[in-house]
Amino acid sequence: MIKEAENHFRIEAIHYGTGNPVIVEIRNGFIERIDESEKVNGSNLFIAPGLIDNQINGYAGVDFSSDSLREEDILKAAKAIWSDGVTSFFPTLITNSNERLLKNFRILSNAVNGNSELCDSIPGFHLEGPYISPVEGYRGCHPEKYIRKPSWEEFSAYQMAAGGNIREVTLAPEIDGAMDFMKKCTREGIITALGHTDATAAQVLEAVGCGARLSTHLGNGAANFIHRHNNPIWPQLANDLLTPTIIADGHHLLPEEIQVFYKVKGPQNLILTSDVIFLAGMAPGKYTFLESEVILTDDGLLYNPLLNCLAGASFPLKKGVENIMNFTGCSLTNAINMASRNVADIFDLNDRGKLVSGIRADLILFERDGNRMIIRKTWIRGRQVFSKENLP
Repeated sequence: MIKEAENHFRIEAIHYGTGNPVIVEIRNGFIERIDESEKVNGSNLFIAPGLIDNQINGYAGVDFSSDSLREEDILKAAKAIWSDGVTSFFPTLITNSNERLLKNFRILSNAVNGNSELCDSIPGFHLEGPYISPVEGYRGCHPEKYIRKPSWEEFSAYQMAAGGNIREVTLAPEIDGAMDFMKKCTREGIITALGHTDATAAQVLEAVGCGARLSTHLGNGAANFIHRHNNPIWPQLANDLLTPTIIADGHHLLPEEIQVFYKVKGPQNLILTSDVIFLAGMAPGKYTFLESEVILTDDGLLYNPLLNCLAGASFPLKKGVENIMNFTGCSLTNAINMASRNVADIFDLNDRGKLVSGIRADLILFERDGNRMIIRKTWIRGRQVFSKENLP
C-alpha cells in the first residue's frame, strides 16, 4: 500500500475478477480509479469488494438476542466481523419475547447511531421470526413459546425501536396473516424472505406475488423428513423471482445440495450467508443459546441435542466462499460475488459490493492458499478497520 495522504492512497494487488495486477486508488473514502499494473508487491495478494452478510446473529461471544446485550458489545462484535472480511452486515434478531425484541432493537439502533464506524458497516437489521412455522423441525431451534402470528402493530413497534432500520424479515407464508403482512412490508421497502416454513407450492407462489424475494437458508429450517414431492424446497428453488440464501459452512448442506442449488439458480441468483451465532471463534464445548443447550464440536458443528437440529453456524462468511469453490468448482469471482455483489443488489446497496471506480472503498486484501482466503486488511469507506501484522 502506497500512502500519499491520510485520505489518499493506492493498493497494489491482483483483481479478484480479472486475475490481473491492478493499482486501486482511494481518495476520500471512495475508489477513484483502477489501473492495470505490470507487477504487484506480493504475487499472492488479491483485492476484492468486502463481503456482505445479511444474517449475523452474533459474533465473538456477543449474542444480539441476549438479555445482557449492551451497546458497546456491537462494536466488539463488528471488529471481529471485519477481521473476517465482512464490511457490511445485518445484525439479526431471532424469535423472542416482545419485550426482548423491543429492547434489543433499541440497543442496536442506539449503537449504530452513536458510532460512525458501525453506521458505515450496518445498513440495516434482519428480523428472523417470530412469525414462522410452529411445527417441530420447521421452527428449528426457535423457541416455540415465542412463535406467533404476524402483527403489523407489533412489527411497527419493532421498527420504531430500530429507528426504521429493519430491512429484512424472515417469515412463513402459510401462517395466518402472513400474506397481508408481506404486502405491507413490500410497500415499506422491506425485503421479505421465506424461511422456517412448510408452505405449499401454491402458498410460495402467492407469497412471491405479495413481494417475497428471498429464501432464508434454503434447505435448512425444515423438518428432517419431508415428502419427496410436496415440500417447501422445490417450489422455492423453481421460482425465478426468489433468490435463495444458503449456508455453505460444510454442515448445513451437503456438497451435492449446494451443487444443485448453484446449477439451478446460477451465480447471479444465489447468496451466501453465514447464519453465524455468538459462538464464532469460541472454543468447543456446551453453551446456552435461545434458552437451550447447544454443543459446539471440534469441527465447528453447532447442534441442539434436545431438538435434534442445528443451532446456527460457527464459521464466518468467508468459509462459505471457500467451500462453494470447493463444492462446485466455481471461480473466485463468482464465489465472492455471491457474498457481496448479489447481496448489495437485493438490498439496493448501490454504493458497495463491487470493485469499480466511483463507489465506496469497502475492500478486502487477502492471500490465497488454494481456495482458502487469509484476510490481511479490511477497509470500510476507505478507513482501515483491520490489518494483519507483517504487511506494509
